[in-house]
Amino acid sequence: MTRIAALQMVSAPEVDANLATAARLLAEAASAGATLAVLPEYFCIMGRKDTDKLAVAEAPGDGPIQRFLSGAARRHAMWIVGGTLPMQCGDPARAFNTCTAWAPDGSLAARYDKMHLFSFEHGEERYDEGRVLLPGSEPVALQAGPLRVGLSICYDLRFPELYRALMRPPCDLLCVPSAFTVPTGRAHWELLLRARAVENQCYVIAAAQGGLHPNGRRTWGHSLVIDPWGEVLAELPEGEGVVLADLDPARLADVRGRLPALAHRRIPLD
Repeated sequence: MTRIAALQMVSAPEVDANLATAARLLAEAASAGATLAVLPEYFCIMGRKDTDKLAVAEAPGDGPIQRFLSGAARRHAMWIVGGTLPMQCGDPARAFNTCTAWAPDGSLAARYDKMHLFSFEHGEERYDEGRVLLPGSEPVALQAGPLRVGLSICYDLRFPELYRALMRPPCDLLCVPSAFTVPTGRAHWELLLRARAVENQCYVIAAAQGGLHPNGRRTWGHSLVIDPWGEVLAELPEGEGVVLADLDPARLADVRGRLPALAHRRIPLD
């Protein structure tokens, strides 16, 4: 068994305050026995406007947010999937939305740049990530102790081909740090997460932003952990908190053994 934790936040525009909240939630997860914890998308900043994130974008391998994640992983001797942070891309008007994963010794284990950029209109609620972000280009998975872990971010959830690419070889756990809107979350959040778990026969952990932010935006929340049969093991609807569940390798083996769908795939990936 491996205990995993999804951390839900309601992040503010101030980086220091968000890091303090993340530190408290990571300590709570570690005290509860979690050896892998996942932070939400933009755990470090939810700015008042899209371009605010550019002011705190960090150079790869250095910066206060990355140092915080490294130090927390080392302090708690745990794997941390660091939600996302804005990462410099060489263009001061753009950044990558980057998920970093950190090993228990504090070293950087993997980096994934969000491939699919969100665009949505719902009345006065409008988003277009492509105005300030550049898309990533490569799927990323890592070996986190006994677990093969696939990385993804929020809007990626709507693109099952990304998860199929991550399943060669199969992952034990798919991570989805997110900041879903309320309209899309209410309609599709759990549906899509359960579908990714069922079709890939693995655990899914989704750490979300969940509540009313100081910038006036409301995010859907409902951070959760889902097992390979599509069953929701634990969930937090709204507000800050820690969602805990145990990843059972015997459950993985049982589901894949009884219904060997991954072995039945016939469409090759380029």
